[in-house]
Parts: sequence; structure tokens; C-alpha cells
Amino acid sequence: MRPIVTCAFVAAAMLALAVAGLGQGQPVDKSKLMKNNPQSPPKEASATIGGKQLWIVYHAPSVRGRKIFGGADALQPDDTTWRLGADYATVLHTDGTLDFNGKTVPPGDYSLYIALDKGKWQLIVNTQTGQWGINMDGSTTDNPAKDLVHIPLTMSKPSAPAEQLKISLTGTGGDKGKLEIAWADVDAAAPFIVRPVLGVPVK
Repeated sequence: MRPIVTCAFVAAAMLALAVAGLGQGQPVDKSKLMKNNPQSPPKEASATIGGKQLWIVYHAPSVRGRKIFGGADALQPDDTTWRLGADYATVLHTDGTLDFNGKTVPPGDYSLYIALDKGKWQLIVNTQTGQWGINMDGSTTDNPAKDLVHIPLTMSKPSAPAEQLKISLTGTGGDKGKLEIAWADVDAAAPFIVRPVLGVPVK
């Protein structure tokens, strides 16, 4: 006699496969991303949170006397999508499922961009990877059709202006962490929780 497979089991299995398939970006070769650019050197932020490895690779531009944010005359005008760095699109890798206040990022590799919504920034997590950060005409390479989630960021002013872009990943206790972006006169952050991967038992 064949075992009876319940509808609930089938639904759970299908959901697990669907979530696992969201991380569609191809595995990223960090050595390719880490090629040196003297004006915007490669940087890496990494952390182990909740037993899972996370890292972000980006190229860090400097202010160099320019107006970076705020207004149509800024390097990164309001109501545009910022490449969040220089050169290759900034990459996030996570071995765990990240929960940004209900917005979920499954394990995988992703590109990061920022929607500059007049002081109410949103972090864009995109499933495409390996592309340059901007097109030949200067427009962003973010493809909205491949956006996974938009995550609201908490905005603040740093104690001192940040000359060079800095992205950090820090553990804040247990399975909790924080992603932070600081450049010029802006600091933006998003807390997250590292959740167990769906369908994988917690040891």
C-alpha cells in the first residue's frame, strides 16, 4: 500500500521549494568583485549571526568635496535609485533567511540598491547579480522586475560626516543583527533577524 501524502505536507513542501527558489542570483565570485580601484577601493562587511554567515562586498567612493545627497544638484539626487557604491553592483550574501520586520530574504546572493525617497530611503534587494552598478548612460542597473523586497531604512545624522562610504553588518545579540550604511551626512540602518531556513530542522 502506498503511504498517504496529506495535502498539508504537499503544501509545505511546495512552499519550501518556492522560498528556496527566490534566491535566484548566481553564486558570486568575490575575487572578481574585489579588483582594486584607487578612488573607490573594494570593501567587505561580514558577520556570523545566528550561526549563519553573511557578507556584503562593495566599492567605497569618497565625498571629495562633492554634495552627495539632498536636492537636484546632488551627486545622488532625491527620488532616484542609487547603486549603493561604485563599480560592480553591491552584493549581499546570506547563508540564512533574513527577516527585516516581516520582509524576508531567503539564503542566496543578491544585489543591493537604494531608493532615495526624500529622506525616507528604502533598501532594494534584487535577485540579479554580477552586473555593473550603472548603465552607460548613468542610469541604474536595478531591474524592478527582479526586485525581491524594498526595506524601509531608519534615517539619522552621523556624529561626524563620513568621508568614505561604509557599509557594516553587526550582531546585536543572539539571532539579531543590523545592516548600516554611512556616507557624507547620512546614516541609514535596518535591523533584522536570522531565521531558520524553511524546511531545515534547527539543531
